[in-house]
Amino acid sequence: MVHRSAGSLAVGSLAADRARYDRATAHLDAPLAIVDLAAFDANAADLVRRASGKPVRVASKSVRCRTLLERVLAKDGFQGIMSFTLEESIWLAREGFDDILLAYPSVDRAGFAAVAADPKLAGAISVLVDDPAQLDLIDAAREGGTEEIRVCLELDTALHLLGGRVRIGARRSPLRTPEALRGLAELIGRRPGFRVVGLMAYEGHVAGVGDSIAGRPFRSRAIQLMQRTARQELAARRDAVVRAVREVADLEFVNGGGTGSVESTVAESCVTEVAAGSGLYVPRLFDNYRSFSGRPAALFAQPVVRRPGVGVVTVLGGGYPASGAAGADRSPVPYLPESLRYDPQEGAGEVQTPLLGSPADDLRIGDRVWFRHAKAGELCERFATLHLVEGDRVVESVPTYRGEGRTFL
Repeated sequence: MVHRSAGSLAVGSLAADRARYDRATAHLDAPLAIVDLAAFDANAADLVRRASGKPVRVASKSVRCRTLLERVLAKDGFQGIMSFTLEESIWLAREGFDDILLAYPSVDRAGFAAVAADPKLAGAISVLVDDPAQLDLIDAAREGGTEEIRVCLELDTALHLLGGRVRIGARRSPLRTPEALRGLAELIGRRPGFRVVGLMAYEGHVAGVGDSIAGRPFRSRAIQLMQRTARQELAARRDAVVRAVREVADLEFVNGGGTGSVESTVAESCVTEVAAGSGLYVPRLFDNYRSFSGRPAALFAQPVVRRPGVGVVTVLGGGYPASGAAGADRSPVPYLPESLRYDPQEGAGEVQTPLLGSPADDLRIGDRVWFRHAKAGELCERFATLHLVEGDRVVESVPTYRGEGRTFL
């Protein structure tokens, strides 16, 4: 397999992609969103290759389309879903998915009542717990339901430096040490109605931060050094945590990683599976990695509606920022035709977006500009339908979560 990032694709290849996307969707009105199935499948195969025989659990928040979740889970090497809300988990379980790890704590009382009352849901869903107070909430929500709740504990993966005065990593679980994780596992083991079945640890400062930023060699080197230190520290600590928890609980799985850290995560013997999702669509934030490069698979098109002057066109809408700390890297990027850029005084707008550059002079009213979103599944919160493209034709149009009337957050 040839691994190519958006930045390494040949000009001719990009022009050919633009031409076939335009042909495939000529019968549709923009704005619209597509998934290139050849790219999606190639990215899936690459994730399996990188996982070196360990199963890949699909992060649903990065896909947000039931049809595509089914497609990837039908492939060898993928097993289970990592969900983001309890409501979503219940919906997926009722739709036939049977191995769902809820990766974030929930206070959805109606959801917990449903799980506690339904053997199918209770058997399919593992919920995240990192605080005894969450157990109290679940018990209070049972409404008489007696099903045992499957529990996954979460380890804080953040790198602490200078005696803890510097923290690098997401603020997630308060559980950091083998003693803390084992203590909570023991408490749960003594508490009727719960069973510890898994442990997860998401090293977002490794998996979600690119280490090869174009034009910024010093920053790239600093990130590489940080990530090397973080990987070494976490590998030792995660191994100790898993050994401590296994002394008091029968763990079915130890989940770690993300798209950007697949190789280093699966190299740890205590990890039994790796999570990934963004690597299927390959949004723009995943262009800057040394360890892998993928093919942009999910794109959206905005129509040209104005030509304000030489070297300028205006497209309808397009201001679809991604979550996270506000910054230019959270905006979509104009992708095809190449070399278009935002007006720095306007950026990507809610109802219109001016674009600058010489390619603008070749665009006419009604033509499309293709964009890449900064993050993966968040694109699906803007579109009800994904048009699945093979070659130069749309072979199927399928609903996103939003298109199925599901807006979980």
